[in-house]
Amino acid sequence: MPARPLLRQLIATLLALTGVTALTAAAAAPAGVLAAKPNVVVIMVDDMNAAALQYLPNVRSLLATPGTTFDNSVVSYSLCCPSRSTFLTGQYAHNHGVLGNKLPDGGYEKLPAAETLPVWLRRAGYATAHVGKFLNGYGRERPTEIPPGWAEWYGSVDPSTYRMWNYTLNENGTLHTYGVAGAENPALYQTDVYARKAVDYIQRKAPANEPFFLSFAPLAPHGEGAATGSDLSQRNPRPAPRHRGDLESVKLPKPPSYDEADVSDKPAAIRNKPRITPANEDRIENVRLKGRLESLLSVDEAVADIVAALQASGELANTLIVFTSDNGWMQGEHRIQSGKTVPYEESIRVPLIIRGPGLPVGGHVSTLAANIDLAPTILDVADASAGVTVDGRSLLPIAADPASSARGIVIETGPKQSGKWYAGLRTPRWKYVEHSTGERELYDLQQDPYELASVHNDPRYAATRRALADRLAILRTCAGAVCRQWTPVPAPTL
Repeated sequence: MPARPLLRQLIATLLALTGVTALTAAAAAPAGVLAAKPNVVVIMVDDMNAAALQYLPNVRSLLATPGTTFDNSVVSYSLCCPSRSTFLTGQYAHNHGVLGNKLPDGGYEKLPAAETLPVWLRRAGYATAHVGKFLNGYGRERPTEIPPGWAEWYGSVDPSTYRMWNYTLNENGTLHTYGVAGAENPALYQTDVYARKAVDYIQRKAPANEPFFLSFAPLAPHGEGAATGSDLSQRNPRPAPRHRGDLESVKLPKPPSYDEADVSDKPAAIRNKPRITPANEDRIENVRLKGRLESLLSVDEAVADIVAALQASGELANTLIVFTSDNGWMQGEHRIQSGKTVPYEESIRVPLIIRGPGLPVGGHVSTLAANIDLAPTILDVADASAGVTVDGRSLLPIAADPASSARGIVIETGPKQSGKWYAGLRTPRWKYVEHSTGERELYDLQQDPYELASVHNDPRYAATRRALADRLAILRTCAGAVCRQWTPVPAPTL
């Protein structure tokens, strides 16, 4: 048993023998003697852009209001498997090696699973559990396999992961299927089943002698595997039956970048996209947007259930809760009707809210944060060590002193066999991207937040472009401390 839980158990035994109450002992004990390592709960949804947060009242009231919101949070590789691998390792994709969603360049099989966050937390005395989606491709070859580091495992088995009903979970080595094809049993809606398992775990583990790490990963708002085509009466993903139609009045947001008229500054992949037709728009709004947002309502209820379980157990104050997404989502911006993996803000920007020990109450941090920072932050809170060289940094000092850090985040893609990829930098003001086609993009987000006009060929920005290119030449293959170094970029000559 780890030293801290053993100490707590010994103290509790002595208190019981002497008749001293826990309240009296806590008042008399030296500061920190009875303090336990905090629990950690990570709630990672799938394909949620930052704009969707407005539809999640429980997340805002139960996590953001008593916690800290990172208003400028990005992912380095805006695709499910590479991004989730970055969460598990604290490394950029070019270091952990998961460069796509499937073999030969990516997928579950590519993750170096022997050294990941749950393994490190187990070494530090944590109980660990995962509920929901893991990495793309998990379970296709070995559906009963439990990845290293997880003491309890309720992982969805691909390809059933992408169905709200008739999905299969590997529950600690035994496969269980929930629901059948063609039937929408409200009691077996995927998010709700996951939520019940998460609450059950908390009720069994809290309070306990050892802290716990719970990874809760619902599919929502990711689309389901069965496409709905042009049927505008069917949401994709399907929300829980109780939420079907709750957001019927929601309209598709149309920022200035929506169905962008002039894309002459963009790479050919964007220039060749057609304009969005009324039929396209109906499909984006009625099938995708409303399905995605209504599916998130169940996630919002799950957040409330998880917080309530922690509160009832007396562990809420000593639990770090992280709410985020693996990547964002495009819905008509720059003519991109759906998807991710592009360098634009809607694809790489994600919600990030952290509540718990060490985080200011009601805080808003504008300093750039990224998914490479999640593992270092959790390790910092848990007083644990990584088994690999991490590229990110703890967000606790940044939350306490937001003005303390300028930085650039690498944004990258793969695999390379397609012949098309990009590498770039996202800084508080600039976004610079080099495409494998030789094309470039440079946006001044301070002046052009919707990325309407790339200034990569504007001579007034020549010094800025050269400086960003020089930084990218170093950071695109960086590892460890080098990834956290930054030199200010000169402003343009205007």
